[in-house]
Amino acid sequence: MKKILLAILMMAPLSVFAQKFAHFNSADIIPNMKEYTAAQTEIEALAKQYDEDLKRMQDEFQKKNDDYNKEAAKLLDNVKQRREQELQELYQRIQQTYQDNQAAIQKVQGEKLQAIQELVMAAIKKVGEAGGYIYIVDTSTGAIPFVSPTLSTDVSPEIKKALGM
Repeated sequence: MKKILLAILMMAPLSVFAQKFAHFNSADIIPNMKEYTAAQTEIEALAKQYDEDLKRMQDEFQKKNDDYNKEAAKLLDNVKQRREQELQELYQRIQQTYQDNQAAIQKVQGEKLQAIQELVMAAIKKVGEAGGYIYIVDTSTGAIPFVSPTLSTDVSPEIKKALGM
C-alpha cells in the first residue's frame, strides 16, 4: 500500500509537466479579420449617415433662427412666442436625435464586436481541442502578469488559420 501511494505521489509532479498551456494575442488577430474590417466600414457608414441627418437638422435650425432674429422686432408677441417655442422644440429634437444616434451606433458596435468575439472563441476552442491545451490565455488584455514563452505555446497562427486568415 505504501509503495502504491509513493508511486502516485512521485507521478503527480510529472502530470503537471504533461499539461499543455498556450497563449495568443487578440490585438494582433481581431483588427486583421475581414469581419472586423467589414464591421468598421458599416459602422463608419452609419455614423456618416447620422452626421448628415444631424447636419441637415442643424442647418434647418440655423435658418429658422436667423429668420426669427431678422423678423423678431416686427412680430406680435403671440407670434414671437410661438416661433420661439418652435425653435426650442427643434433644438430639443436635435439634441435627442444626437443622443439616439450615439446609442444606436454603440448598439451596433456592441453587436458586431460580440459576433467577432464569438468567431474568435470558436477558433480558440477548435485550436484548444485539436492541440490538447488545458488553458489558452489572451496576452493582450494585460490582466495576466506573466506568460512564459518557453513553457507556453503561441497559438496565434493556428487561431488565424481557424478564422480563415
